[in-house]
Amino acid sequence: MTVPSVLFVCVHNAGRSQMAQGFLSHLAGDAIEVRSAGSAPGDSLNPAAVEAMREVGIDITDQAPKILDPDTVEASTVVITMGCGDACPYFPGVDYRDWKLDDPAGKGIDAVRPIRDEIRWRVEELIAELVPAR
Repeated sequence: MTVPSVLFVCVHNAGRSQMAQGFLSHLAGDAIEVRSAGSAPGDSLNPAAVEAMREVGIDITDQAPKILDPDTVEASTVVITMGCGDACPYFPGVDYRDWKLDDPAGKGIDAVRPIRDEIRWRVEELIAELVPAR
């Protein structure tokens, strides 16, 4: 059986996509391959996103913003964009989805928590869809 592969893409790959990758890795383990990237990656992770994830017991400090690579998109089962859909290359057979989420850039921890919580909920729904036997 093939392991599904999910790619989370946002502009800077510093907040939303990193939180989504952290949740999917933590909650699905090796049942789903997960990556994230940005169309214009930032220099570092959003500190409020790092703190928000730490609050729920997930450490994303080992991650760094990465550039969106067409080969990574093509190799993915599902590509989830978060505010940069037009920058994502299109490949037939890849399932593209857009999650409309507030951008945590420049926001404090109080504003980032609800974004984090919505990402967790969406990731849990995605896991139930991609790995229904869990």
